[in-house]
Amino acid sequence: MKAVVFHGIGDIRLDNVPEPKIQEPTDAIIRLTSSAICGTDLHMIRGTFTGMKPGTILGHEGVGIIEEIGSNVRNLKVGDRVVVPSTIACGYCSYCRTGYHAQCDNANPHGHTAGTAFFGGPEAAGPFDGLQAEYARIPYANAGLVKLPKEVTDDQAILLSDIFPTAYFGADIAEIVPGDTVAIFGCGPVGQFAIVSARLFGAGRIIAVDTIPSRLEMARDLGAEIIDYNAEDPIETIRELTGGVGVDRVIDAVGVDANAPDSGPAAEKARQEAQQFQQQLQQIAPKTNPQNGNWHPGNAPSLVLEWAVQALAKAGTLSIIGVYPPAHNFFPIGTAMNKNLTINMGNCNHRKYIPTLVDLVRNGTVDPTKVLTQVEALMSVIDAYKAFDRREPGWIKVELVPGAALANV
Repeated sequence: MKAVVFHGIGDIRLDNVPEPKIQEPTDAIIRLTSSAICGTDLHMIRGTFTGMKPGTILGHEGVGIIEEIGSNVRNLKVGDRVVVPSTIACGYCSYCRTGYHAQCDNANPHGHTAGTAFFGGPEAAGPFDGLQAEYARIPYANAGLVKLPKEVTDDQAILLSDIFPTAYFGADIAEIVPGDTVAIFGCGPVGQFAIVSARLFGAGRIIAVDTIPSRLEMARDLGAEIIDYNAEDPIETIRELTGGVGVDRVIDAVGVDANAPDSGPAAEKARQEAQQFQQQLQQIAPKTNPQNGNWHPGNAPSLVLEWAVQALAKAGTLSIIGVYPPAHNFFPIGTAMNKNLTINMGNCNHRKYIPTLVDLVRNGTVDPTKVLTQVEALMSVIDAYKAFDRREPGWIKVELVPGAALANV
């Protein structure tokens, strides 16, 4: 079968690989009808999330049809159409039972303290082959697959595998209550769904910060007040918009690959920190492999965390859902402590939220395809990756469709 395979930092290929097999009674094999490219994939290709094992199939978003099930998968059958939660969870340990599926005690083969297991991730997360492929093995399939109603299309469902649940989780742990003013840093696909999610939680105002025009335009269309950090100082503008108080909640939807402003009033402050940011980047990503405009790490790994803490009102809440690797040890803890901030963060507990979001899509409350901007053939995946990595205009969320399924699109 065809699959997107990680060979090294800056080196991904569309390879022919063996089809997966049932390994445990709790497994299922699915035929992928849709997968997607995520910013998390880029962190690993850029080298800002280390530990990838060469030969690992990339991708952690998937929709498909069950082709085979193990003897202990008792709630699903061959032929069922399903969406795959990006993080892997057993469904029966104490963490899964309380909704902390991302901290499942059993999914990660490295043991109870190993942390989140997810598809297409580094060796420490499993490793588990990912979903940018024609077929995939799904461990703990009874909990690791969610059956889809016919009213929810593949284009909608692929956005329920990771980015919408992650954003909804971010709004949930931001502790948004009706009337709150919320700032969202980053208007990539997760940031766009964070705007949608903040509105679902009752936010009174939403301020979105980015610099790419097509992303800012989408954010405004979704109801956010927008700030271009290369045209304005985002902190000064947020203070102006809030009467000097700051916002009640911040959602960091950027993570480690943040970029510093290179123009406008915020650029000078960033230049003063450039050496510090470079030292951070050397620690986080000692090996990089940029090529012809692709796979460049962000040049300001802690900038969004600084901005988030500065933007918050006293006693506000910071929700961190942008990806930060274990090597990232840079956070303005002193300022946060002295403002009495609450900080919530982590990997999304996808299995907890996906059924709720399926219902919101099914009943028409949300149409997630407003964030989907490209549908590309799996055979064109390398070109799609490069365009997405370069943040080309209009490239916000990319769905990948295998050849056989593409004929039905």
